[in-house]
Amino acid sequence: MLPLSSFLLLTKMFSVAVGFGIMSSVIIDFHTHIFPPWLREKREEYVKGDRCFALLYSRPEARLATAEDLLASMDEAGIDLSVALNIGWMSHDLCVRTNDYILDAVSRYPSRIVGFCAVQPGAGEAAVSELERCAEAGARGIGELRSDVQGFDLSDEATMKPLVDAALEYDLVLLTHASEPVGHDYPGKGSITPGVLYAFIRRFAELRLVCAHWGGGLPFYALMPEVERSLANVFFDTAATVFLYKPAIFDRVNSIIGGDKILFGTDYPLMTQNRVLTQVRSSQLSQEDQARILGSNASRLLRWNGGGKDAG
Repeated sequence: MLPLSSFLLLTKMFSVAVGFGIMSSVIIDFHTHIFPPWLREKREEYVKGDRCFALLYSRPEARLATAEDLLASMDEAGIDLSVALNIGWMSHDLCVRTNDYILDAVSRYPSRIVGFCAVQPGAGEAAVSELERCAEAGARGIGELRSDVQGFDLSDEATMKPLVDAALEYDLVLLTHASEPVGHDYPGKGSITPGVLYAFIRRFAELRLVCAHWGGGLPFYALMPEVERSLANVFFDTAATVFLYKPAIFDRVNSIIGGDKILFGTDYPLMTQNRVLTQVRSSQLSQEDQARILGSNASRLLRWNGGGKDAG
């Protein structure tokens, strides 16, 4: 029988390992989308009125999920926590209204949902004020930004520096859409390619940034030493990977940038959360790297400590 002193030592070692992200059983989906019921009920109206929403959700088969839909999916897949993102609305007013829904969902399910809120950088001071409002209400980040659709330039310092400064002040993560410069076309692909991202990253190196959809292939350029150095505060999520790459993408990118830079993300409800989760678990990654990708990296990036109790 193991002596009590040895048992306590092993328990302490396990706790330290989890705390430093060496091993973790928590599963965090870093890329999901939820919408208020009122928007789903009037989909056609908002398709006509907003370019980004139309680009992503004009097709009847493009599903719109509520917070409760997301929770049901999480329970089915065994996912502990999801980051609920907004989209790149053209309208500042729609950013505010849909942000309210995400913030409300976080307040009702604080141990299951983390909120990222939308801003329209073209709104200037109003966008900065909205970022600050959301941060003070509990948002952990901003996104999913869509510079190509929202009509702003990521490299425009006059537009982006006030938002980045506010994000740094409130310790927020920024998540941007990313696009592959080659390959098949699809609704919402866009033009936020590695070159666009790299210019932004170099200008705002201190910002904690997540590039969605494997960064449009940006991790492959980390084989260049100067690019690798520039990615110190940059992470890449796996959202929609099933539609974009062969399963070998996990092993390839892991070998280039390391498992501590990759975040499990699904793009739910575009696809089921189980689908990407199965790909990660069936990959050739070590158990340690799988644990990092599935949860430890996100916990560290979000400075997540488990949240609070859900509302009734």
